[in-house]
Amino acid sequence: MFGYLTALFFDSPAMQPIEPLYFVHISDTHFGPTREYVRHGIRPFPCAVAMVETINALPHRPDFVIHTGDVTTDPQPAAYALAREVLDRLDVPVYYVTGNHDTAVAIQQFLPMGPKQMLSDAPDVLSYAFEMKGYRFVVLDMRGPDEMDPHGLLSPEQLAVIRQEAQAEGPPLTVFIHFPVHPLNSLWMDRNMLIIGGPELHRTLLPARERLRGVFYGHVHQSMQTMRDGILYVAVPSTFAQFTAWPYDDEVVMDTHYPPAFNFVHLLPQQTIVHQHVIKRPEIED
Repeated sequence: MFGYLTALFFDSPAMQPIEPLYFVHISDTHFGPTREYVRHGIRPFPCAVAMVETINALPHRPDFVIHTGDVTTDPQPAAYALAREVLDRLDVPVYYVTGNHDTAVAIQQFLPMGPKQMLSDAPDVLSYAFEMKGYRFVVLDMRGPDEMDPHGLLSPEQLAVIRQEAQAEGPPLTVFIHFPVHPLNSLWMDRNMLIIGGPELHRTLLPARERLRGVFYGHVHQSMQTMRDGILYVAVPSTFAQFTAWPYDDEVVMDTHYPPAFNFVHLLPQQTIVHQHVIKRPEIED
């Protein structure tokens, strides 16, 4: 276990759930087409296997696992087949977000998910909602055209979805995306990694801030938390390799001392707690 974050919320008593909910947040597994595939000098496959084994052995069983994108490095059938082989071993429902290295079509074709309500009719947009134990969860698809990569994009359709969801009244709400909404005070990340339209997304979430438990994302391969106008934004590290994010980092640098990690999130009636867990990296390629 490595670090924790906690935040308090004050929902209307009538809308409060009566029991806690727990979920595991993972991201950026970057499966390749083979088990031996190497990225950033590391094999993602054995790291993902170790991560799944660790989650299944946790002393407290989560209600579900959310993967906030970049399931694969390239959206190839062989890579998604390996992802399914490993992630299907999780013994709780799994949900997915489209990352810039994914496609919504491939995720829906290859990766089973728990029960959900689709929020888009477009086959190339993976946006949906689900509810558990009195909590509502919304997944947004911010993948833009390939030429924008690695930025995300807030489309008019997804803006309409979040406008509908982010009302002042309703059950406790949690949002899952792939990309960061706000600048992270790191030169290369702020230049390359943000959602185009992030400020508008944040403004649209503001009416729900009293019931919004957090916006959880990946993409940055780093643990980062931002509190803006009462809204909590939480990035989870990758399950295999991390980037540095110092203020004057001007290009991508691997954080070789930071191990693979995931977050165990506690949603309590008036509180959100985020515990980070690290795992030993099974193997590093030369």
